[in-house]
Amino acid sequence: MALNAKTDPNYVPNRINGKFAPGWSGNPGGSLEATRRSFNKDFLLALAADFKKHGAAAIEKVRKTQPAAYMKICALLVPREMKLEHAGGVKAMTEDQIVDAIAAIEGFLARRSGETAKVIEGEAEVVPSLPAPARSTKAS
Repeated sequence: MALNAKTDPNYVPNRINGKFAPGWSGNPGGSLEATRRSFNKDFLLALAADFKKHGAAAIEKVRKTQPAAYMKICALLVPREMKLEHAGGVKAMTEDQIVDAIAAIEGFLARRSGETAKVIEGEAEVVPSLPAPARSTKAS
C-alpha cells in the first residue's frame, strides 16, 4: 500500500534537490477549494437521493408536528427583497400605447364585473359648507 496524504496525513514525500519528486505535489492533500467542492457535490447528491425517497413524507411530518418550523422553512424560501424598477410610466408612453392600455383596463373591468365598462358623465354639485361645530368647554 502506497503512503500518501489520504492514508497518512503526516506523510511528506521526499524531495530531490529541494524540489518535489516527479509525480508528487507540493500539496498532497489537494486544494481546499477542490475538497470543499467535492464535499458539497457529494452532500447535495446524497441529500437529493434521500429527498426522493423520503422528502414528501418528511415535509408532511414537519408540517403536522412542528408547524412553526414548517412556516420558517417556507419563509426562508421567499426572497427577502424584491427589486422592482419602474421606468417612464405614463409620461413615457405614446398616445397609441395609452389608448391600448385604456382598452385593456376596460376589458379587464368588463370581465370582472360581467358588463361593459361605462363612463359616467356629469357635473359636480356645489354643496354649501356646514358651520364648524361648537367647542365645548370643560370646567376644571
